[in-house]
Amino acid sequence: MHIVQLANFYGPRSGGLRTALHHLGAGYVTSGHRVTLVVPGTRYADDLLPNGVRRIALPAPRIPGTGGYRAVDPYRVRGLLRALEPDRLEVSDRLTLRGMGTWARRHDVPSVVISHERLDRLLEQFLLPAALARRVADAANRRMAASYDKVVCTTAFARGEFDRIGAPNVERVPLGVDLRTFSPALRDAGWRRTLSAGADALLVHCGRLSPEKHVERSVDTVAELTESGARVRLVIAGDGPRRRALERRARGLPVTFLGFLSDRAEVARLLASADVSLAPGPHETFGLAALEALASGTPVVVSASSALGEIVSPGCGLAVADHALAFASAVTGLLGAPEDDRRAAARARAEEFAWPASVRGMLSILGA
Repeated sequence: MHIVQLANFYGPRSGGLRTALHHLGAGYVTSGHRVTLVVPGTRYADDLLPNGVRRIALPAPRIPGTGGYRAVDPYRVRGLLRALEPDRLEVSDRLTLRGMGTWARRHDVPSVVISHERLDRLLEQFLLPAALARRVADAANRRMAASYDKVVCTTAFARGEFDRIGAPNVERVPLGVDLRTFSPALRDAGWRRTLSAGADALLVHCGRLSPEKHVERSVDTVAELTESGARVRLVIAGDGPRRRALERRARGLPVTFLGFLSDRAEVARLLASADVSLAPGPHETFGLAALEALASGTPVVVSASSALGEIVSPGCGLAVADHALAFASAVTGLLGAPEDDRRAAARARAEEFAWPASVRGMLSILGA
């Protein structure tokens, strides 16, 4: 079958979404299907990715305030879809590509939308009071769920806003992690000593530096630990619109900004060499960066308000309240456990999330 994947928030630095699309697409190809990925770009491009997926980039303007993300006009996407003639449509965008479910239904194409974010949480953070945010999100989610054959959520947390409105067509498919690229075997003691600059423990925050990720909590966690006398250093890998503000916040603290790391092998070596990874984003619907840390044998401290509370299990990390003191206490607790035990527990938990299982789940929903 010909499966067409659509995504607007996709780019050279789009992190988890890009990773998920590439792994799912590769799995579909391995299963014998033809896959076309349609994404925004600076100009038209049509190429074949190493995983066997055909990628078409459509010219698209930048979205202000997002640090460079682009959004293709849905009209242009619909024109391309008519030419591609998909057998199945998989949409990874619920905001800027509205109407794709309606297009699929009019053309008798079974369709699936993957919900990569909690709309009610995003509206509450950036625009509206909590009660109003829920009402607006509920109305939008009812319309979206009704326009697609299936809505896919990766966790119970992601599914929560659809359960609230009683949407009958929601399925749950957890994402996976690349267990070969991310491995405890990549731990580099010499590089760790260089990065930690004499500190006793190396902490890492890996991800996009944008408001919804709450990276400032990782910086404040280091401030709490340093004030209590702990010798730690935080390495932040990633870039985004909040970087300059975060650098000002971290002034005088043992914090290093590496910027965006384009080499996945370098990211894997960093995660494996750290002692604890921090994931303070309260709106994460899955959290691939945290799962990649676990696969690297590095325990994580995560926001209990996010979906990561479902993924972190005792021994491999802690889910805590959304303030720096709670994160600092959790870091201290993890560092107090035997290193071999916490690293083994982290890897064991990650091994429960393999990409082949995610691919099988999605293909089942797609009816492939």
